[in-house]
Amino acid sequence: MRLLLACFCAMTLLSAPLQAQSVPQNQAEISLSFAPLVKQAAPAVVNIFANRVVQQRATPFMGNPFFEQFFGDMQQMQPRVQNSLGSGVILSEDGIVVSNYHVVGMATEIRVVLKDRREFDAKVLLADQQSDIAILKIESDEPLPWLPFRNSDEVEVGELALAIGNPFGIGQTVSSGIISGLSRSGVATGNARGYFIQTDAAINPGNSGGALIDVAGRLIGVNTSILTRSGGSNGVGFAIPSNLVAQFVMQAQDGQSNFMRPWAGINGQAVDISLAEGFGLAVPEGVVISAIHPLSPFAEAGLGAGDIVLSVDGQPVNAPAEMLHHMSVRGVGQVASITYLSEGEVKSAGVALISPPNDPPSNPLTVVEGALAGLSLATINPAVSAEFGLPPEAQGVIITRVEGPLRRVGLRRGDLIGAINREPIATSADVEAISREGARSWRIDGVSNGRRFTYRFRL
Repeated sequence: MRLLLACFCAMTLLSAPLQAQSVPQNQAEISLSFAPLVKQAAPAVVNIFANRVVQQRATPFMGNPFFEQFFGDMQQMQPRVQNSLGSGVILSEDGIVVSNYHVVGMATEIRVVLKDRREFDAKVLLADQQSDIAILKIESDEPLPWLPFRNSDEVEVGELALAIGNPFGIGQTVSSGIISGLSRSGVATGNARGYFIQTDAAINPGNSGGALIDVAGRLIGVNTSILTRSGGSNGVGFAIPSNLVAQFVMQAQDGQSNFMRPWAGINGQAVDISLAEGFGLAVPEGVVISAIHPLSPFAEAGLGAGDIVLSVDGQPVNAPAEMLHHMSVRGVGQVASITYLSEGEVKSAGVALISPPNDPPSNPLTVVEGALAGLSLATINPAVSAEFGLPPEAQGVIITRVEGPLRRVGLRRGDLIGAINREPIATSADVEAISREGARSWRIDGVSNGRRFTYRFRL
């Protein structure tokens, strides 16, 4: 009886507000519902199904230099089909689609399914693992629904936002929330690096590549990752800002197959409270330059080590990733307006945004004879440093591939060679010349993942 009474009271209390509700009387009341917005935007968000063939090792010991010296190549790599599921956003009526690299990267077959169940084969125009962005193209005889861009630099914390995608493959789903934070860097999972918008709108596996839109139905970001311990949404999701996506689309439409990212040629770090005190700043702000390459466009503009970059194109920067993001948004071939602090004085300069120069020439080559046969090498320059993520001051030779017996020595792609048999190595040609000397005992000194190594072996 008590239970029934409690339920009756609860129903009575809940019924009063419901009876007081009425049909919306004006546009302001109607706008309280997201339904018109979803009806407008949802058709431009698609489901993506991708297949890729990956090479899987027959045993967990394959690839280990210790075990390979006993088993050699007796067990070969075996192909396996890997499936991935994600989302995408149509950005033009002629079929330009954006998704995440981790959804479609290296895929051999991509299928795009629209909300109205139409299906299209898609091809990749441009993909970049570092930014976790892929631009696709689908062909349709009719104009397709698409979402317009919003300037992501204008987005503010606290704005309402909707995330649209295909979580867990259950079908298109909409979740609402707010913009929780901006300028997030070093927080994404996987290979993505850079600068992100944070939202508490629920994002789950399968939402990757989907749309984050504002209340006007404009794209403000592409959902890419979450922070979670359980695998589900904890209200901490991240989206790639629309301004960067727009630059990707522009380059893809210009025929680029690889994203051209401006080269800064500097090492920098965020100014924290201790650095701010040392530089006499009232509050921590900006990115202090700790090292700079002689060919850097920042050096050309008059900046040097110890200077603090405060803003790029009027946007304050407080982390290296944020600074590089704004440079990437502006694009190669443009000039960015930089505000910086030098010797206590705030100055301005125009910095030319250039691709990393191939100077001195990288001279890529593969050693084909002698003790070091099978090593593929390149002379380190800004272009090579950008490809391998090396600091501006890096010099010498880098290994781009290792084949044959030298894999058993322990050498790997990305290792830097400083000396061979105690002779300094400056260019890839130096390695090829030493390989012909015919010595029986060999010593290779270098750096791998920031740690020095010395390998010794005999022929």
